[in-house]
Amino acid sequence: MSENCNSNCSSCSQECESRKEAKTDFLEKPHQMSSIKKVIGVVSGKGGVGKSLVTSMLAVTMRRRDYRVGILDADITGPSIPKSFGITEKAKGNGYGILPCRSKTGIDVMSINLLLDKDTDPVVWRGPVIANTVKQFWTEVIWHDIDYLFVDMPPGTGDVPLTVFQSIPVDGIIIVTSPQELVSMIVEKAVKMAEMMNVPIVGIVENMSYFKCPDCSKEYKIFGESNIDEVAKSHNISVIAKLPIDPNIAMSCDKGLIELYDDTQFAGVADMLEKNEF
Repeated sequence: MSENCNSNCSSCSQECESRKEAKTDFLEKPHQMSSIKKVIGVVSGKGGVGKSLVTSMLAVTMRRRDYRVGILDADITGPSIPKSFGITEKAKGNGYGILPCRSKTGIDVMSINLLLDKDTDPVVWRGPVIANTVKQFWTEVIWHDIDYLFVDMPPGTGDVPLTVFQSIPVDGIIIVTSPQELVSMIVEKAVKMAEMMNVPIVGIVENMSYFKCPDCSKEYKIFGESNIDEVAKSHNISVIAKLPIDPNIAMSCDKGLIELYDDTQFAGVADMLEKNEF
């Protein structure tokens, strides 16, 4: 603790021992029957950039490498993970806890849509209730023998991302963005929050980076030239993937067949996760 400390951690950027201890006090223990080796958060500074898509494709990639994978859908008001995997059953519980649903290839998924009567029912809850639900997905769901648990977070830096960072021992985050000019501001917000919460950044994924013509294979920058490489360099982090605009990806998600999409875009990211290179 600094000699000039006023005990107001919310206005202080120093990573002192007292701050670290206070942060540790917020951590919630997972369900006693859970076994989770690595937790990777997928975040974005704004909505509509493909965060849930990246989460789904990362999970599929790691599952294809024969890892045991789970997805905790923390986007309570805008859940889309079950739809991408074609999961229509509802989550069930037993005398010990809540059991996640399992996809066709064996990926465990927990989402609010797996608890609602209808997928189209809106979740009209206040922030604290939403944040507490996310904590319950960690403490009351039995994540059995998981190598990689991916947490699909809602956009921004509000209640839920803060709850995840404080309550769950996140090993690293992946920031998802798009090529628009405002990307630098959006990425900087996500980076600064990660730094404040002392969470390592795996890297940046740029979605909708380009469109590849199926006839001539020429690449077109639909949103203009991106400055993501310069932005990443200014924060000393890496751009780990650039995803094209591909109608087949959208079709796979809409039909619940994301596990059948033939993709190699995340091979490099998977290598980094395997080697803990972040």
